[in-house]
Amino acid sequence: MNSIKNKQVLVTGGTGFLGSYVLRYLVREGYTQVRALRRATSTMDLVADVTNGIEWVECDILDVFALEDAMQGVQQVYHCAAVISFDPRDYEKMRTVNVDGTANVVNAALDANVEKLLHVSSTAAIGRTKNQPIVTEENKWERSHYNSEYAISKYLAENEVWRGMVEGLNVAIVNPSIILGSGRWDEGALKFFKLGWQSFPFYTKGTAGFVDVRDVARFMLQLMESEVVGERYILSGESLTYQTIMNEIALQLNKKPPTIQINPLLQQIAWRVEWLRSRVLGGRPLVTKETAGHSLRSFLYQNDKSRNEFDFEYTPIRQTIAETSRQFRDAAEADFKAMTLPLI
Repeated sequence: MNSIKNKQVLVTGGTGFLGSYVLRYLVREGYTQVRALRRATSTMDLVADVTNGIEWVECDILDVFALEDAMQGVQQVYHCAAVISFDPRDYEKMRTVNVDGTANVVNAALDANVEKLLHVSSTAAIGRTKNQPIVTEENKWERSHYNSEYAISKYLAENEVWRGMVEGLNVAIVNPSIILGSGRWDEGALKFFKLGWQSFPFYTKGTAGFVDVRDVARFMLQLMESEVVGERYILSGESLTYQTIMNEIALQLNKKPPTIQINPLLQQIAWRVEWLRSRVLGGRPLVTKETAGHSLRSFLYQNDKSRNEFDFEYTPIRQTIAETSRQFRDAAEADFKAMTLPLI
């Protein structure tokens, strides 16, 4: 057996959306020593099919001592754990987990003499400004109102990773765009499918990058297995308008596509109405000030570096939407239970 697949691997955030696919690929590819962190409250629905092939350690990345214990003997670390939110109520927690938690992971990896750490960041952490609509790995972070609180937290987390490199840790970073695929339907970009199911009538002309969750996980394994260190990679299959995404989802779900374009005035009204509704009725707002603002902006993400590094090919986003929509229709008949796409 390939010696690299006998290495002790640690995955943080393994019960989450992307982390669950990373674990599934590790098991499929024959890795024999896969350890994953889970909190006491973690839901295991996304990893039910591979649970027995994983060594689970109950540990929060904010618990320094538990993290140091979990890191013992580890040679490779996939750091997937993070909080993603655009709700102001989560900003403090998000900053703590994403920044302080990453610092803890980096420090524990240094202490344990880990061979390589692969950090999952975001295209948001590269920075976005009005005068730079095309985003590459060479873009420099600038303070801008285009940067969300999530973006700031991921940028600061990256700084901790680069600090670890200066202190002697081999690192690499991936910067996925908006990740699509099956999972828990109330989380992240998977909400697009629920909106499509409800024949959500509004759309925007904004443009963003989209990528299949399996492509992100596949690239991560190739990057970890390579000798590449000290590099970052934008992972984005295609740059598409939100209208295109919502139209395709509506088509695959046999629902009415959105027909009302949101202009800046409607955008300002929408997030305020949602803010008020969430305060009065409880629950999470479907639209926040940040998400409303981002939906009107257009950024194009270049994936040349990732494609050229390993001759990597991305899954067409329309294929991702078609496969995910088929599973969503099945989930809709089963109280929207979580599902995962078959590996490619």
